[in-house]
Amino acid sequence: MLDFTMDPNNTTILKGESITKTFAGKSGSERLTVLDNLSISIQKGTVVSVVGASGSGKSTLLHILGGLDRPDKGNVNWNGQNIYGLKQKQLAAFRNKNLGFVFQFHHLLPEFSALENVMMPMLIAGSHFNEARQKAEQMLDRFGIAGRAEHRPSELSGGEQQRVAMGRALVNNPELILADEPTGNLDEENTNIMLDMLFGLQKTEDVSILLITHEEKIAKRTDIVYKLQKGKLHSF
Repeated sequence: MLDFTMDPNNTTILKGESITKTFAGKSGSERLTVLDNLSISIQKGTVVSVVGASGSGKSTLLHILGGLDRPDKGNVNWNGQNIYGLKQKQLAAFRNKNLGFVFQFHHLLPEFSALENVMMPMLIAGSHFNEARQKAEQMLDRFGIAGRAEHRPSELSGGEQQRVAMGRALVNNPELILADEPTGNLDEENTNIMLDMLFGLQKTEDVSILLITHEEKIAKRTDIVYKLQKGKLHSF
């Protein structure tokens, strides 16, 4: 079994080096460069945000750093190991153990209850059912929706669904949370609640966070802000 445990003496939790990603252009004969020899480091216990216009490649960057999409060139290193040197099953195990994902469109499994959705990462990791259920119940209680545990996603409000997604992201105690426009579908009240919960994790869990957002006022709440423009990251 692979050991993805972070070196306690290493303050860099994730490092993307010289990442390039292109897509086919409309004509099909040319390539559109979305990420251009881009590098980024995330330090343990910090909240880093990336802002940029729609279509600038923010989500593509998050997917590559999170092991969901491969770069054309470059490496993504975790504890000195290039995650794209792993086999597919190893990469999936790495994501499940070390990373928590929160997306704008919650991606909850519609046929399962809120509780079951939160349990899923632990069950995939091989945890005992009762252990996973107990931990999931604690997560739902932590985010104030214990009373909605048996409801399916379609029976939950947008804010409630996002809290379930937060619980699912945290249930395996990840080192890094990757949040892609997590408040994009929420009203102002629920946006503030969700952001307070998200940033509170930095203090209570010493978790690192990469936040993708198009709202500069949200980004300004983070420790480090980058702007993605023409495939390059710029300090903001």
